[in-house]
Amino acid sequence: MSDTVLVTRTDATATITLNRPDSLNSASVELKTTLLAALEHVAADPSIRAVVLTGAGRAFSAGQDLAEHAALLQAGDPSPLHTVSEHFNPIVRTIFTMPKPVIAAVNGTAAGAGASFAFAADFRVMAESAKFLLAFANVGLSLDSGASWLLPRLVGHARATALSILAEPVTSAQALEMGLVNAVVPDRRVQAAAHELAMRLSLGPTKAYAAIKESLRYSETVSFDESLEKEATLQAELGATADHHRATAAFLAKAQPTFTGE
Repeated sequence: MSDTVLVTRTDATATITLNRPDSLNSASVELKTTLLAALEHVAADPSIRAVVLTGAGRAFSAGQDLAEHAALLQAGDPSPLHTVSEHFNPIVRTIFTMPKPVIAAVNGTAAGAGASFAFAADFRVMAESAKFLLAFANVGLSLDSGASWLLPRLVGHARATALSILAEPVTSAQALEMGLVNAVVPDRRVQAAAHELAMRLSLGPTKAYAAIKESLRYSETVSFDESLEKEATLQAELGATADHHRATAAFLAKAQPTFTGE
């Protein structure tokens, strides 16, 4: 695997680090390809029960590598025009549908598609000095990488419109106030705080977490009755899991359950 993306492991937690610090972890073709492969790998590994996504150096991700993008266009290469469908969409879809919790440790600026990577995660822990920037309008582009769907659901339509069209930086304090992140911590604590949450989640009922995520995604686009049916189906499946049986037995014994993710 390319060293533009690093994957490390601590017990049942995997950390995926965007590793192009000299370019603020901007998304070159190599990084996008490697990141998708890393995400697919951790998604498919049942021994990994929580995932942290972060960046090396002083940025989370500046989004698309515009220098590479411009050079390819000037060379007559049309591939940059298809990078959203070929690269960014599969990346954010894999983050969003990951069958285990994903925590974005936003250690620095998250701009453009980089912000969308964080928005697609289940939890966002943000460093005090970090910022979000929906920079698309600044380069004459519309939203992509899931931002048009994710952002209004996180902060509401009016705020999503203002953040996208005005394209002004969002500080950590503003992000916390509008519910865009779950926690803001001192810069030196952002990785530790994200990993503490990941470790907690890695000890939980992984299949239940996956079902909760699935039911919430499903409810966004269907009727109430359809959501009821989906809940009933998922609950029947979870009722057969070892984690549920152990948790029920622990409840009757007035003991703390031990989950294995099975």
